[in-house]
Amino acid sequence: MTDARFSSDGGASLILSGEGPRPDSIELVGARARVAASVTGRGRTWKAALRLRAARWGGPELPLPAGEYELRVVRADGAGQIEAPPDVPLVLLGTLRASLSGWSVTIGPPIDPAYDSGEGQDALERRYATRPGGLENAVFFESFYGRNASCNPLAIDRELARRAPGVTRYWSVVDLSVQVPEGAIAVVEGSPDWWRARGAARLLVVNDWLRRRFSRRRGQIVLQTWHGTPLKRLALHRPGFEPRRAAAVVKESRRWNILLAQNPYSARILGKAYAFLTRPVWVEGYPRDDVLTGGDGAQTRASLGIRPDERVLLYAPTWRDDRAEMVDFLDPAALAAATDAVVLVRGHSRTLQPGRDAAGPRVIDVTGFPDTSRLLLVADALITDYSSVMFDFSVTRKPMYFLVPDLEHFRGELRGFYFDLAEHAPGPVVRSQDELVAALVGGDPSEFAAKYELWREKFNARDDGRAAERVVARILDQGFVER
Repeated sequence: MTDARFSSDGGASLILSGEGPRPDSIELVGARARVAASVTGRGRTWKAALRLRAARWGGPELPLPAGEYELRVVRADGAGQIEAPPDVPLVLLGTLRASLSGWSVTIGPPIDPAYDSGEGQDALERRYATRPGGLENAVFFESFYGRNASCNPLAIDRELARRAPGVTRYWSVVDLSVQVPEGAIAVVEGSPDWWRARGAARLLVVNDWLRRRFSRRRGQIVLQTWHGTPLKRLALHRPGFEPRRAAAVVKESRRWNILLAQNPYSARILGKAYAFLTRPVWVEGYPRDDVLTGGDGAQTRASLGIRPDERVLLYAPTWRDDRAEMVDFLDPAALAAATDAVVLVRGHSRTLQPGRDAAGPRVIDVTGFPDTSRLLLVADALITDYSSVMFDFSVTRKPMYFLVPDLEHFRGELRGFYFDLAEHAPGPVVRSQDELVAALVGGDPSEFAAKYELWREKFNARDDGRAAERVVARILDQGFVER
């Protein structure tokens, strides 16, 4: 017989107990996280406690990410599998919600079930839209729809905290597994606190679309930082764009007051792609790249378990419109063996929830790592395809390689490009893993020195390590928040 319950005593836990010899191990395994139980008992009964929290990358212990998890039980005595635990309905544990059905555990964000419905969200929206009173001296940050605290919003947060410590800083998160900067307040998307913070903050700093029927209140300012210099066509420039989707693009861009661009090239394209032609565009470089001009990657290497003398290759492909998961054009374990390097695998933010972590000797899946800029800092070379990460990594002047087996399909059917990548790429453009290995092992990066410098002149002229300073100075000078 097996019993199961959730407990919030001393932190959210799943408690299992049963009769007979105790299991050798019990684990809760998800796509991006796993935890092991503490199993006790001798003889006729046993008890296991699974803390629904985990620490990754040397960070603090936080609640598990929302998602589906499998209970795995190992019996070393050959007695076979234990009886399936009884179902436990949805329980709100303060930092998350959890339910148990057989060998499957479902974890969700800590939102009261009364609000976790269309009717509940409608009620919160009405309360937010009709909220009386003025605005709060606060900033509402959101990066990649709350999946992490990163990118340009994170760099702006850090500089704003230094320059104006009296400003309240809210961070929109999908759940409490997302680590927010020191001194900031996490607000879970869809919760009453989230609706209130988004409606009360004087300034919103976001790097993607605003959602859930956002309506800018009088006096609010929205700074759209975006999240990369574009190679692939976007928004109104995408092929086969329907009128309904075009109208949504225009409606979205009207919510923004200011657009941040990494360079003049981006300013022109983003302005046209989002019909953002009459409002201010700040061309200040990217705050997220400030760390790349003089940062030290030793701490990140240590948190990833990489020795100081090991070569690191970062594989960071973009997402595809015709698939949810990360592309599988590269065998990271084979690449690690062929190049005697540690291979970091970084899926796009849109592939964070679909798929599972890659594994293998000298392979580290860093799709869930909170900050891409820190990964760029430790990488000795970048392998990408059409991702805007290429325009960030060039700040470092380190080698880049472009693995593009689907070049014709991506260029001709999925997205299209703003310029010819093969002609201007500051590194080898290869079609297979074999070609990639040959370029990594026997190629000479200096062959691309001239193209690399032209690339940097066009795309990185303002990436001098002080972009966040300039952006925050403008925020404060224009009175968007008070010191």
